[in-house]
Amino acid sequence: KKHLYITASIIQLNNILRVTKQRPIWKPVINKKFRIVDGKLFDDHGEFRIQKHEIIRSVGSDGYTSNFSLQWNKFSKIQLDQLHDGEDLSKNRLKKVTQWNFDKLHSQDILEAGCGAGRFSRVILDNSKAHLFSFDYSESVRVNYLNNGPRKGFYLFQSDIYDLPFEDYQFDKVFCFGMLQHTPDPKRTMECLADMTKPGGELIVDFYPCKGWYTKIHAKYLLLPFTRKMDHQKLLHWIESNIAGLIQLYKGLHRLKLGIFTRFLPLVDIYKVLPSGLSAEQEKEWATLDTFDMFSPRYDKPQKMEDVKRWMVESGLNISFAGNIEYDEKHIVSVVKGIRPCAE
Repeated sequence: KKHLYITASIIQLNNILRVTKQRPIWKPVINKKFRIVDGKLFDDHGEFRIQKHEIIRSVGSDGYTSNFSLQWNKFSKIQLDQLHDGEDLSKNRLKKVTQWNFDKLHSQDILEAGCGAGRFSRVILDNSKAHLFSFDYSESVRVNYLNNGPRKGFYLFQSDIYDLPFEDYQFDKVFCFGMLQHTPDPKRTMECLADMTKPGGELIVDFYPCKGWYTKIHAKYLLLPFTRKMDHQKLLHWIESNIAGLIQLYKGLHRLKLGIFTRFLPLVDIYKVLPSGLSAEQEKEWATLDTFDMFSPRYDKPQKMEDVKRWMVESGLNISFAGNIEYDEKHIVSVVKGIRPCAE
């Protein structure tokens, strides 16, 4: 018995050490602008070294993004391709939207804006040898670390889009998926992202489109002025408590050929947004995540394609593409791409 007790204690200690070893550490808040040389960070004193498990912070809190901090800590792995057999939603979206050849990203410096739990971070890290610099204002960067770190050439920052810890014109590629509309000033957000793009570099954004007056005749925008003020935990609890009934009502309306009325349900559009082939339990979990994502953000501002194009041009980039891109059959995103001209 004594030997069994000692063995069990050793196993338990090893498990504790393993988990502790993986846990990310917040580096004290920094107030400096980095240069990037050969995939490394430099400041006025030379190379800025970080420990293996450190996340660099340039903000002291998660500001207006506390809902995303809760969201991605709660649903930390749900969108990772590797957890869904035969599903490569994140990889397919990244490839279709960017049209990047992963083999040609070798040693390029890439900035990922609004990384969340790291679904797109993982695609780049698993398929290329790029240097990836990912940031989010929310504390979801810790989840990204647990999902993807530590890796050589991978840096994580908790930073404000309006005060990024980088000197201008540092990145070969900058991409921002699903974040533009969740910032206080989307035009200024575009300017800040463009400032990060070096001459010859590329900026890609995808965003919620405003297709006309009817876009906001929807439960999301009718209820958001109230739900965004709710305690996030209480809002999430209400959604979890009612999600099964809402799904049944949604499907019932479709069976009765009354699907048009589902836009007035406080529920994500299951048939248009959720992946196909989910089990009943997975469907509930995905629906809970996406419904909370609909009703919790402080800011949610769908944009007109022409406005996003204009902002990119005014930020000094040449438009290389603007339009809607379909991936995985039923999923469509609105995308604008731009290239910063090289100096003559």
